[in-house]
Amino acid sequence: MTPPARRDGTPDKKGNRGAKAERPQKKDKPRASDTYVSQARPARRQHVDVDRSSDSEGEGIRLQKVLAQAGVASRRTAEKLIEQRRVEVDGKIVTRQGIRVDPDAAVIRVDGERIAVNDKMQYFVLNKPRGVQSTMSDDQGRPCVGDIVGERLSAGQRLFHVGRLDAQTEGLLLLTNDGELANRLTHPRYNVTKTYLATVIGEMSEKDVRTLMNGIELDDGPAKADFAQLIDVWQGRTIVRIELHEGRKHIVRRLLKAAGYPVQQLVRTKIHTVQLGEQTPGAIRALNRAELASLYKVVGL
Repeated sequence: MTPPARRDGTPDKKGNRGAKAERPQKKDKPRASDTYVSQARPARRQHVDVDRSSDSEGEGIRLQKVLAQAGVASRRTAEKLIEQRRVEVDGKIVTRQGIRVDPDAAVIRVDGERIAVNDKMQYFVLNKPRGVQSTMSDDQGRPCVGDIVGERLSAGQRLFHVGRLDAQTEGLLLLTNDGELANRLTHPRYNVTKTYLATVIGEMSEKDVRTLMNGIELDDGPAKADFAQLIDVWQGRTIVRIELHEGRKHIVRRLLKAAGYPVQQLVRTKIHTVQLGEQTPGAIRALNRAELASLYKVVGL
């Protein structure tokens, strides 16, 4: 018989090198009733490609797919982001591929920026026209925000406004069905800044601007602008930009009136980093990802 081989493939020196190899004996053809048990041991590591898309273990949706559906990146790029440890879920950095998440509950961030992954949540910017009530319906039949977004409401989107503007004030109004974000944006503790352009009667001076920022005593306590700037002064009128984080009723109008300059026209142009831009009165648009992430960040979500 052929001498047994070593692990390196060379024959055993103790074997008979001159012996002829015996012909293998002819074996009987196996019958169907015969049972064969393999004695082979499984390899410790088998290089088998796993079909990630067919993984059905666990609940929720694969993180790569969630990021792709949110418009962050393609699935392949999302996998690279995870590999580079740039993605975190509920405050923990993801270190392996294939985890599943609940988009309705998970807080997902990429490079520290929160990503909106719950497609049930809606976020819009409305340029509220002058003369429109900041309500979704009005029992007196007056024009209201609900009239403008009526088609979206009838389609099943239950939106509500974040804060309000009085009927004679126009400009940026946020609409959403995200109650937690709305509550925080209107809560005083988060100091969310709002910017207004006011046209007032009278020609203001730089001294008046400093007065606005130093503070004026109102009937319900002192109030002041975080920032104020003269934009234009002409023919007994002034356009002034005012930034403040207070949310008291009619605070801008009352502050300017107390300074001696009644408001003729008032437009809110900005909330934190979300700007009205070139939107015409009555126009509505969805917030982009950067704007929403900025709002999340300022209120600690």
